[in-house]
Amino acid sequence: MKARRLTLKNIAAYIHHLYLEERAPATAEKYNRDIHAFIEWLDGRKVEKEAVSLWKKHLLEKGLSPSTVNAKLSALNGFFSFLGWDDCRIRFLRIQRRLFRDKAKELTRAEYERLLETAKLLRRSRLELLMETICSTGIRVSEVRYITVEAAQNGQAVIRLKGKIRTILLAKKLCAKLLKYAQKTKIVSGEIFLTKNGTGLSRKQIWQEMKSLCKKANIAPSKVFPHNLRHLFAVTFYQVSRDLVKLADTLGHSSLETTRIYLLTTVSEHIKYLEKLRLIR
Repeated sequence: MKARRLTLKNIAAYIHHLYLEERAPATAEKYNRDIHAFIEWLDGRKVEKEAVSLWKKHLLEKGLSPSTVNAKLSALNGFFSFLGWDDCRIRFLRIQRRLFRDKAKELTRAEYERLLETAKLLRRSRLELLMETICSTGIRVSEVRYITVEAAQNGQAVIRLKGKIRTILLAKKLCAKLLKYAQKTKIVSGEIFLTKNGTGLSRKQIWQEMKSLCKKANIAPSKVFPHNLRHLFAVTFYQVSRDLVKLADTLGHSSLETTRIYLLTTVSEHIKYLEKLRLIR
């Protein structure tokens, strides 16, 4: 069998394929990074299943979590399938489904409100409204661009992402705030959350702006990132509706299993359930 080598050309072809498949740009970028990391570790050796297995072992020895290792293996497995190298694909690590969330990463409602208050005190109105918008709608950070003047006027935003189209409703109070902000910043149409140069906010910029509030708000940085606002929305929505299917539709999930991950209890909540059993004399 001819020795298999990974080249920049076939990597570029795969990344282009991901874009054609309408995978999220962030996913394509991550896969690109993971494949390049594998190449760097491979250091010129030929690609074969044994090498991939050793890389998986290397990642675990580095102390990466099993879910992170599996995410990197997913990037490689998809790439190998694209190249027709199915014999190089490797099994994922078997992980028992988690029963509770990591407390160090859980953003509580009180902490969310402190973030808003801190942004307000610092007169960062765009960031304050942006966090309110993500948390009150459950949108992904990549979907912020669909929050437009027209969406605020109509009370709903149509999101086209990952080959799917879904409509999310915007609360009247949020619409009023969005339109007031648009008027103040002289945005008459299109995206509402823009930079000073008139371009849309990037994922990285939103992430950095949120992190900048941590110290002032006295909140651990590990809890403050855009996706955690989406988690808080999911938990709050379910507490009110108790409708898992409706929540999945709102979040844009194809699988209810994905939605259930958002509803994991905290360690302290789980302990309370155990104590309520009263099975210890």
